[in-house]
Amino acid sequence: MEKIWFKEYEKTGIQDKITLPPEHTSLIDVLEQNFQKYGSRDAFVFMDKSITYSELEVASRKFACYLQSLGLEKGARVAVMMPNVLQYPVVSLGVLRAGCILVNVNPLYTARELEHQLNDAEVDMLVIIENFASVYEKIVGKTPVKHVVVASVGDMLGMIKGTLVNFVLRNVRKQIPKWNIAGHVSFNQALNKVNPNHYKRPKMSLNDTALLQYTGGTTGVAKGAELTHKNIIANTLQIKNLFDSKFKKLEPCDYRFLCALPLYHIFAFTVCEIYGLYQGATNLLVPNPRDLPALVKEIGKFKPTLFPAVNTLFNALVHNEEFQKLDHSAMQIAVGGGMSVLPSTAEAWKKYTGLIIHEGYGLSETSPAVVFNPPVSEEFTGTIGIPLPTTDVALLDDAGKEVTRGEQGEISIRGPQVMKGYWRRPEETEQAMTKDGFFRTGDIGVMDERGYIKIVDRKKDMILVSGFNVYPNEIEEVVAQHPKVLEVAVIGIPDEKSGEAPKLFIVKKDASLTTEEILAYAKQNLTGYKRPRYVEFMDELPKSNVGKILRKELKAKQQS
Repeated sequence: MEKIWFKEYEKTGIQDKITLPPEHTSLIDVLEQNFQKYGSRDAFVFMDKSITYSELEVASRKFACYLQSLGLEKGARVAVMMPNVLQYPVVSLGVLRAGCILVNVNPLYTARELEHQLNDAEVDMLVIIENFASVYEKIVGKTPVKHVVVASVGDMLGMIKGTLVNFVLRNVRKQIPKWNIAGHVSFNQALNKVNPNHYKRPKMSLNDTALLQYTGGTTGVAKGAELTHKNIIANTLQIKNLFDSKFKKLEPCDYRFLCALPLYHIFAFTVCEIYGLYQGATNLLVPNPRDLPALVKEIGKFKPTLFPAVNTLFNALVHNEEFQKLDHSAMQIAVGGGMSVLPSTAEAWKKYTGLIIHEGYGLSETSPAVVFNPPVSEEFTGTIGIPLPTTDVALLDDAGKEVTRGEQGEISIRGPQVMKGYWRRPEETEQAMTKDGFFRTGDIGVMDERGYIKIVDRKKDMILVSGFNVYPNEIEEVVAQHPKVLEVAVIGIPDEKSGEAPKLFIVKKDASLTTEEILAYAKQNLTGYKRPRYVEFMDELPKSNVGKILRKELKAKQQS
C-alpha cells in the first residue's frame, strides 16, 4: 500500500508514526503520571465548581478502592449511566484504576435498551445518575447487576450549592421521577466507605480490555466494541501527535477544552477526558448543549482553546446572535466529527470565529480517531482528512480488493487503535475484519492524489435510483446552502418508476420557504436522478445523543 499521505505529514509538521512508551503498561500508568504532573491544575469544571488533578486522583482512587472492597476483580464490568457531571470522570477513572472494564451507557436509553446492554455486557455494577434511576427500576432483577450506586447532580458541588441544586431538580423543575431501588448505595456513601490508602494497584497489560463501547445498533442489535488499554493509549498519542503540530507553543494552562459532547460517547471520552488529562487540560463539562443560551454564556466565560463538536451544534451556534458577538480569539481549533460538516456550516463558522472547522473521522470500533485534517491547515477541505500516524487506510471493493485511486470504496482501517473485536461475538468480528487485519467500516469514500478522503455516504444509506447510486450526503450539502434552510436530511423511499427516490426532511430558517422553491433549487444544482422528489417540513430532526441526525428514525417514520 502506497502511503501517499506521508507528503502531507512533511508539509504540516505531523510525525509519521507513534511509539508507545515502555513505561505505559496500561492506562493506569498514564493516569498516575499526569495526576502527579498537573496536581494543582483544574481537571474538570462543572457549574462553576472545579476539581483539580490531585483531587481527581484521590476521588478516583477512593472509587477504585470501593469497587475492590466489594470483591469486584480485574475484568469485572461496571456500567456508568450519567451525563457530563463531575462524578463521571471520578467513576470512569476509578473503574479503570480498579482493573475493571468500563461500560458506557447512554443516559437516555429506554428500559428495553438498558436491559439489553446490561445483559449483553454481563454487568456486575451499575453507577447511575438519579435522574434516570426510574428507568433501571423497571428492569431490576432482569439483569446480572449485583451492585447499584446512585449519584445526584449536586453530589460534588459542595454542601450548600449541591443541596440547592438537588432540591431544585427534584422539587422545582421536577426532572427526577420517583424511584426505589432496594439495596442501592449513594455516590457519596461509596466514596466515604473506604480508606483510599487500601487501594491495591492491579497488574495490567496493554492487551487487557478497558472499555466496552456499544455501537448505536444501526446494523442490528447494539454490540460492544472491546477496546483495550493499548487501543486508548495509542489513539491518545496519535491525537497528541496531530495536535502538537498546532499547539507547539501552548502551555498546560492554555489547554481549555469545551466538552459539550457526552463523555459516555467515545469521541469525547478519548479526545476530552483521556487526551485532555494527558495534556493537563481543563475540561468544561456541559451536560446539555441544546440549551444554547447557557452554552453561549459558558463559552464566553471559559474561552476554550479546543472545541470538539458535531455539525448540528456548530450550525446552531452560528445562527445564535449572542454567539456571533463573542470574542473567539482564544480558540485555537474547532474539531468536527460524528457526522459530515456541511460547507455552509463551515463557511458561517469561519465568518463569525475566524476559524476553520477541522473535520475528522472515527468510530466506536477505532477508539475513535483514524482520519483528520491537519490542524495547521488554513482551508476547509470538505474531506475527513488524511490517516493518523501509524494508521493504514484502504478503500476496498466488495471482494476486498483495493480500488483504483479516485474510485469509491469501503473505508477500511488497520492500526493500533482498532478494537480487539465485538464483545463475545466472534462471527460478527470476523465479518467486520479482513484477513490482513483491516476493519471494514461500512462507510463509502474516495481518496484523492494527496491522500485526503471524502466520505460519500454510509453503504447502507445509499439510494438506488434507476440503477444509479445516489448518496444522501451530497444532496444534503447542496440543499443546506439554501439561505432559508436551517437543517436538512435525506432518505430514500420506494418509488414505482425508479425503485427509490430521494426525500428531503427540512427544518426552515425562514417560514416562507416552500416545497416548490426547494425543488427548483435542487433542479439548478443536481443532475436529474439525484434530485429529490418529495419534501417534508419538520419542526426538528431526530438526533442522537451527540447531535447526529438519525436517518434511521426518519426511515421508520416514513414506514409507519
